[in-house]
Amino acid sequence: MAAHPAQVFSSENELRDYIGRPMDLAVAKAIDHLDKYCRAFIARSPFLTIGTASADGRGDVSPRGDQAGFVQVLDDHTLFIPDRPGNNRLDTMTNIIANPNVGILFLVPGFEDCLRVNGQARVVRDDALLDAATVKGKTPRIGILVEVAEAYLHCAKAIRRSRLWDAESHHERRELPSLGKMILEQTAAADAPPAADFVAEVDALIEENYRNELY
Repeated sequence: MAAHPAQVFSSENELRDYIGRPMDLAVAKAIDHLDKYCRAFIARSPFLTIGTASADGRGDVSPRGDQAGFVQVLDDHTLFIPDRPGNNRLDTMTNIIANPNVGILFLVPGFEDCLRVNGQARVVRDDALLDAATVKGKTPRIGILVEVAEAYLHCAKAIRRSRLWDAESHHERRELPSLGKMILEQTAAADAPPAADFVAEVDALIEENYRNELY
């Protein structure tokens, strides 16, 4: 179904006139450093998303996850995110090289509020930082160094609405086909769906990669 919006907002003033202005505290809560509460939140966080954009403005959001505290807070203005093995698309990394501005959202299981951090990033290789990120004898090859420009806590409304941590709202994974099957069907010609044995082979390779290449 095609969208036929009654109005498209083309300026901030137009949008503000319709929605309204933020409360003073919503503006004032943004600080320019990582204080004790930001540090405590990051230390408990096993999962984040990082938003980047290419030189021409194409946006991307990528997940990063590991043991709680995997992000190193180096000082009040700097944090380091180790890069674990992935699919080598390098969308986040190449975007950062072209456009260093990043936005990061930290989540903590069970916490309904979250932490937002904005700043400028670099893709780096630093032996001391990478060695400190070694897990199961595996040391990451590169990481993301972020100079923090802004940090603030975000209220619980989105997570309460989504019931993200409520076990009763969780879906059974079998409601959808396997990851391998979905990707193979998405990339196959319309008249040539993937064979069942090929789907099984790809699913097995994915599971093997999970077992052996997390780090």
